[in-house]
Amino acid sequence: MRQKSTFPNSTALSRVLLVVGSLLFIYSLTPERGMSALGPKSKQKIKYRTNFGSCPSRSAGKMTLKLIKVFEETGSLKNVKEEIAKRSLSQRHFVSDYKVNYDPLKKMLFFRLDCPKPLMKVQIYKENGIDSYEAILVDSGELFDPTYEVLLRTEKKLKGPLPYLALPVGELEADKRKTITRIVDEFGIDFRKKVSEVILDDKGDLTVILSLKGNPSSVFLGKDEWGVKASKLKKIVKYMESKKKIPAIINLTNSKKVVVKFNSNL
Repeated sequence: MRQKSTFPNSTALSRVLLVVGSLLFIYSLTPERGMSALGPKSKQKIKYRTNFGSCPSRSAGKMTLKLIKVFEETGSLKNVKEEIAKRSLSQRHFVSDYKVNYDPLKKMLFFRLDCPKPLMKVQIYKENGIDSYEAILVDSGELFDPTYEVLLRTEKKLKGPLPYLALPVGELEADKRKTITRIVDEFGIDFRKKVSEVILDDKGDLTVILSLKGNPSSVFLGKDEWGVKASKLKKIVKYMESKKKIPAIINLTNSKKVVVKFNSNL
């Protein structure tokens, strides 16, 4: 008598194995899906679009490539922003503002970077009055490494000379620096071209050296009310130029009393 087999036939067995295999496949994918947009360390190449604004392309491009690598490896915008903060990338690449967005449908990463406007070359004197170091004063009131100017000029994003600011290291407080920044910025492009040098001495007196038709003109602004005095200065110079006169000295230490010494006719 033939004994009945207890094993399922080959068709039924195949179906069982197919179902079990599908379940294992789904289970193996589920943990990875929740980890990131692209999967952990997927190394997936993505498209990207950049807008560097007024930034030097060389430094902004280096920063962007670093961030693209982070996103390709993690698929996380949060990790990208943490990398910027952790590595101080904004400061190292002269970036004042940035935005990073990702479009999952287009698989496109968008970068928009912006950099501050350089206003002056700064010569900072140490206590002995001999040793000094240089920096670039930007429109945010911060001091940048001189390399920033070099990069901008190399890419022709900065034209024309920058006026000088000379000050002792003891007068380097942020509030004074920002006050001077605001004054110089409010001068406007045309008037700023007439400014050769701004000097803040160790007593806190501010002096502006103008170049009018190639002739120097010294402006004494004293210790306070610099904003009010700077506004008056623009009006005085405009009036003198209309009269074809060069003011050799303009004394504005007392904002209510202006003393002007004239030079020769233009």
